[in-house]
Amino acid sequence: MSLKLGVPSKGRLMDKTFAWFAKRGIELSRTGSDREYAGRVDGIGNMSLVLLSAGEIPRELAAGRINLGVTGTDLVHEKLPLWEQQVEQIAPMGFGQADLILAVPRAWVDVDTLGDLDATAAAFRATHGHRLRIATKYHRLVRDFLTEAGVADYTLVDSQGATEGTVKNETAEAIADITSTGETLRANHLKILTDGMVLRSQATLWRSRMATCQGDDRKTLDQVIEMLSAR
Repeated sequence: MSLKLGVPSKGRLMDKTFAWFAKRGIELSRTGSDREYAGRVDGIGNMSLVLLSAGEIPRELAAGRINLGVTGTDLVHEKLPLWEQQVEQIAPMGFGQADLILAVPRAWVDVDTLGDLDATAAAFRATHGHRLRIATKYHRLVRDFLTEAGVADYTLVDSQGATEGTVKNETAEAIADITSTGETLRANHLKILTDGMVLRSQATLWRSRMATCQGDDRKTLDQVIEMLSAR
């Protein structure tokens, strides 16, 4: 089996991915125990299933080690510079929706837009002697977004978990993070800037532009892509 399909290895994202493929005539399943990251594809003769974390799938697509992969738009755009040259979007899958947003303390009553944030950042640096800190794990996306908006005098600080709590813990003054309902933001007394939408994300099927695929494998891959993008 020379064609490889990478999908998330656990949880609701895996279950919804399996269901999405099943509706299109391709059955995916785990094999072995729940602790084994092994699976199978029924309905496609020369394709194998690779179970990975969603964060690993962009890397494997870009390296050409898998032909197709399911992962979030946000992860592809963040992890792959010039992603359009490395992967092709085949189909948005209609689940796993989340927004990458910029949020500030709700107590900042005069800060509602990126322009307000820029002015506040300049005043913050003048007052405190260092740049306003924005906690995020999406450095590439946030930096490009803020640069395009003309926001300066900030620094990005890495946060790999509980990003919403960094403001309360005084390790950052603002955040850029994924949110689906906004409940955690509200619980931590944060508000989204009115023009602070960095990226709308959802689970998406991608094809690797880097994977070698010829002959019968190419025909099979084209047929699979046609099946999956037709509905």
